[in-house]
Amino acid sequence: MADTGIAAPRGGFTFGTRGLLILGALAAVLSVAALAGARYGALLLIGLGFGVALEGLRFGFAGPWRAMILRREPAGLLAQLVAIALVALAAFPLLASNGEELFGAHAPIGVAMIGGAFVFGAAMQLVMGCGSGTLVNAGSGNVVGAVALPFFALGSFAGAYNLDWWISLGTAPVVALSGTGGLLTTLAGLGAVAALLLWLAPAQARRVPRRLWIAAVAIAGLAILNLVVSGQPWGIVYGLGLWAAKGAQAMGGDLSGSAFWSAPANAERLQQSILTDVTSLTNIGLIGGAFLVSVWRGGLGAKLPRLSPLAWGAAVVAGFLLGYSSRLAFGCNVGAFFSGISTGSLHGWAWFAAAFFGSYWGVKLRPKLGLEV
Repeated sequence: MADTGIAAPRGGFTFGTRGLLILGALAAVLSVAALAGARYGALLLIGLGFGVALEGLRFGFAGPWRAMILRREPAGLLAQLVAIALVALAAFPLLASNGEELFGAHAPIGVAMIGGAFVFGAAMQLVMGCGSGTLVNAGSGNVVGAVALPFFALGSFAGAYNLDWWISLGTAPVVALSGTGGLLTTLAGLGAVAALLLWLAPAQARRVPRRLWIAAVAIAGLAILNLVVSGQPWGIVYGLGLWAAKGAQAMGGDLSGSAFWSAPANAERLQQSILTDVTSLTNIGLIGGAFLVSVWRGGLGAKLPRLSPLAWGAAVVAGFLLGYSSRLAFGCNVGAFFSGISTGSLHGWAWFAAAFFGSYWGVKLRPKLGLEV
């Protein structure tokens, strides 16, 4: 694949096929706009953009963290920090001037939040995908990702179901940086982490490929658009839990025992169409964008990995833990780390530290569970 873009399609994929892919995506966007409104069609389009950028430019979270842990290669993680900084430059003034319409990804630091981030970091290394990564992997035909995704949704639903109990273990007040001082503090923190990564990396591993610079700008631009159009930062976990909650409700499940799902806003969301849930739309678009890129390249073509029953079981359990732990941690790499830090939430920094530590142990655990093939 070229370093700056999407690889050329393989074997027999013509301009006509490419045209059909584009027309299909546009038709889906226009259909959502007609059924639910222009705003929701725009959100699906933004989600498609996320999927195309993440898959097409090979920008992710789990893989770069693994590369830093194993080989001290910081390129992917540096690109993440740059994208967060770019979003922060726009998000801080937007939130300050539109406090009634726009909301940051702000959450408290607590026992369950830190533990959840640690578990999430470990689990995402087992399936080689975070929240966005699992969606991209499933959309691009990765079998492990496709297996993990429904269990991720079930875990998110279950974690939300008894979130109130976990919060009762203790949380600190929400701390959110704001204004010019908050922005400068955030940028300084990102710069300090970047400097540490470069200091730890060997000289030959410090170059960041051009495709990652392009991806960082593209992802940041899409995240800013998402904030403006949806009124909230880019997130993943809520939408997946909502899908499972709707499934449980459709099968006759009673969700009134959950403080989370019986809260007025969430109860109302359960009665509404998925097409009016902003996180669901960007999630669907993300899967679709990854699918488009994979087909554009010549087909999904993923082979079934030769994993042991233990390894498949680990993938299922890890998928569930991804959903459960991210709900306790108030988000995944996207909702907590990326969006949390870029909108000034202190919990985003705590999440990053705990999840990276968890990732270290997840990387060590992979071969013991037969996941290295």
